[in-house]
Amino acid sequence: MYTANESFAALNKANLETAARFANIAFGGAERLIGIQLNAAKAALADGVDSAKTLATVKDLQQFADVKDTVAQPAFEKAADYVKSVYDVATETQAEFGKLIEQQFAAFNQQVVVALDKFAETAPAGSEVGISALKSALVTGNTAYENLSKAAKQFNDTAKTNLEAAAKRAAPVVKKAKK
Repeated sequence: MYTANESFAALNKANLETAARFANIAFGGAERLIGIQLNAAKAALADGVDSAKTLATVKDLQQFADVKDTVAQPAFEKAADYVKSVYDVATETQAEFGKLIEQQFAAFNQQVVVALDKFAETAPAGSEVGISALKSALVTGNTAYENLSKAAKQFNDTAKTNLEAAAKRAAPVVKKAKK
């Protein structure tokens, strides 16, 4: 026998599991970002100490110019790597959220279809047109969601490609400026 209490309990359980999955994704992304930031802070401290030691040995302007270049290039490369790492974590976390949202959206659509089918079994004569219209609206909504999802994925792919291209173009410019 089907009761509303069982349905409500199942819905609450499913929502709790979904919330836990969202939280785990968020905490995983935050944990990776914190790791990147801690590693960058440790490296920056070590590089700062090394740079200070190196600069302390400078005796003339020519030596300063040479040292400046050896300090600046690795710092730029590390900054570019840091930005790329942060971007990668953000993109991966967003993709995980997107997958979960897609799963929830598909499950919701399936529940709506099942509910409409149950309703159709007990609906009065003549309501087939309304039920058909609701199913058609559901299909249209799914199509719109899929199109938006594809556009968002293409935007992310384009942004990642542009970021990587900018980093590749900037590295030679810094090397040329060094000379």
